[in-house]
Amino acid sequence: MTATQPIRVALVDDQELVRTGFRMILETEPGIDVVVEAKDGQDAIERIPAAKVDVVLMDIRMPRMDGVEATTKLVGLDGPRVIILTTFDLDEYVFAALQGGASGFLLKDTPAEDLINAIRVVASGDALLAPSVTRRLIRRYQESSSEPTATAEIPGLDQLTQREVEVMSELAKGYSNAEIGQALFVSETTVKTHVGRVLTKLGLRDRVQVVVAAYESGMVLPGQDST
Repeated sequence: MTATQPIRVALVDDQELVRTGFRMILETEPGIDVVVEAKDGQDAIERIPAAKVDVVLMDIRMPRMDGVEATTKLVGLDGPRVIILTTFDLDEYVFAALQGGASGFLLKDTPAEDLINAIRVVASGDALLAPSVTRRLIRRYQESSSEPTATAEIPGLDQLTQREVEVMSELAKGYSNAEIGQALFVSETTVKTHVGRVLTKLGLRDRVQVVVAAYESGMVLPGQDST
């Protein structure tokens, strides 16, 4: 997608009224085109791949196929970036959706300007997950993990430098680039550079996947400081 091309958006929600509301907001915004509307996850995976969609606004709870399964299938096809939509703050399925490859989440009552900004942020390749939200997701992960889970082998992890490992570990605890810079006595720009190298070496799409990989690999364990 070049700077002159509009961001192609898909709306996936089983409530027509919700889709209509989002479409009305987005249709007034230059540079954003709604190209697909799907009524559930199954409908989404059948229609989105052929539509060259950039960003999907994905509901969580839907008939036939929920947003978690649909997200996993779409991202697995090297498809669009997915923003999860939920009615409830930290819906019980949100962490599963992030593990499945979603690039962030929004509440359905998000103000219009925040919705538009979210689409632009995710389309640019970043993740829509504020540090405070990361911490709360980690806390939810900790609460649901009564025992240490088996660690997964993450390709490329052994190629990280010591500094990149430190940055990844701090990132996974929910710290912002500025906070990581202060903790490691480096500039925020340097932290961004290290985060970029971590993404490249591990073949990850965004910061959300870095957090998930850090936990799955055992680099950061539930119960470690995340406040």
